[in-house]
Amino acid sequence: MTANTLLFDKYSEAIRAGAAPDDARLQLMARGSLTVQYAPFEDVNPKARLVLVGITPGRVQAANALAEARRQLEMGASAQDAMRNAKQVGSFSGPMRTNLVALLDHIGLPKWLGVPSCGHLFDSHSDLLQTASVLQFPVFVDGQNYNGSPEILSSALLLSQLLLYFAPLGKDLPEAVFVPLGPVPTKVMLWLIKEGQFRPEQVLSGLPHPSGANAERIAYFLGRKQASQLSAKTNASVLDAARTALLTKVTQLA
Repeated sequence: MTANTLLFDKYSEAIRAGAAPDDARLQLMARGSLTVQYAPFEDVNPKARLVLVGITPGRVQAANALAEARRQLEMGASAQDAMRNAKQVGSFSGPMRTNLVALLDHIGLPKWLGVPSCGHLFDSHSDLLQTASVLQFPVFVDGQNYNGSPEILSSALLLSQLLLYFAPLGKDLPEAVFVPLGPVPTKVMLWLIKEGQFRPEQVLSGLPHPSGANAERIAYFLGRKQASQLSAKTNASVLDAARTALLTKVTQLA
């Protein structure tokens, strides 16, 4: 048994029994309206050069990971293989993946990674990719997916999860670059830089979130929409500054 399979082994019986994401048998801890549940998201790829960072796995993502872990165990897979495959299932799938690849390609990461497009990170070059969340395990608030409230840095329970499971990646993957997706992971990662958990050059912040709901900001960032066509909800100058900073930083990586 290796250290990073301890939790998986602890909850494997519940996984084999088909436990749902909110099953009490998978509860890691709870306080007030907050509940942290186990799902197999702790696998770390030591060869990763790019780490995509979200907030926390949602219910659907957790259900998919648990189902794949159960399938792997029934096939006789080791804990390590079950964890690895479970984490890969459904990562940034659908339209979100299309947007994400376009954004990563636009700031020049394929050249640094040595791939034609970042789309290959999800198939032939998956050894270069690590997906992560600032809250590694699914968090629910009154039974609903956590969406940033209460704030991670002001919640003792959430802060402990951040420091215990995510913060060590800065030193575990010292040569990797971390890309926070959205304002919550970005705020947390900037705080972790101040705390000395990450080096500034490790973090590429400012990329629009790849969600389909963010279509206008993505279109402008990619140059597919002009500033004159933007609604009042989209700040062109902020996106311009973020794009320039990211392009510069990725150039400096090489």
